[in-house]
Amino acid sequence: MVAWSFNKWAIDIVGPITTYSGEIKFLVVAIDYFTKWVEEKALATITGRYIRNFFWEDIVCRFGILNEIVSNNGTQFEGEPFRSYQELNIKQSFTSIAHPHANGQV
Repeated sequence: MVAWSFNKWAIDIVGPITTYSGEIKFLVVAIDYFTKWVEEKALATITGRYIRNFFWEDIVCRFGILNEIVSNNGTQFEGEPFRSYQELNIKQSFTSIAHPHANGQV
């Protein structure tokens, strides 16, 4: 249960998608649990560094420090570049294998 907006986000990667122009193959999508507000960014590669930059620039800098982020067990979310946000006291939760895509949020 979420008590206020922009406190808990789900994040996931969509793709690879069909490309028509350029090298964009993936979408990283984050959705707020309370308001269902969506933030997304098209990416050519989905390394942990790119996911971390999306999270910092498009979520934290725009909406402030959140309490919890929910993701799957993908290497982009488990690795060191993304987990560096634990020092900001952001709890990271992982979805189960039976319910990917942030348990239906994304």
